[in-house]
Amino acid sequence: MKNVLLLFLAVSLAVICCFSPSLASEKAVPVRHIVIFKYTSDASEEQIQKVTDEFLSLRKKIPGITGFETGVNNSSLGKNHGFTHVYLMTFRDEAARDAYLPHPEHEKFREFLRNSPIFEESFVVDWVPHE
Repeated sequence: MKNVLLLFLAVSLAVICCFSPSLASEKAVPVRHIVIFKYTSDASEEQIQKVTDEFLSLRKKIPGITGFETGVNNSSLGKNHGFTHVYLMTFRDEAARDAYLPHPEHEKFREFLRNSPIFEESFVVDWVPHE
């Protein structure tokens, strides 16, 4: 009888977890955060790499970052308006992104960037990917 009761409880819990609308709606939806930088024309590769390394270090300092990619624009269309370096972060969900924005380590990086002689400007776009 005790085993039957335990089995009933286990099955009930599984059904509740799988089919409860409130639990299903709490599923983490990843958020993409793209930042594109424009550097001064005299910025060296070493200086840019230092900024990139500082930015990349945030993935180990701030929880909720599940992916981080970097790259340099190579489009032949010429529509990048001087923005050349792309940083694409993936956050576990919106809450992780929202916690990242005011995080002290992010603030330190922003201060580092503001004081960098090679940084001109950036723009940021966040989105939730759709299939």
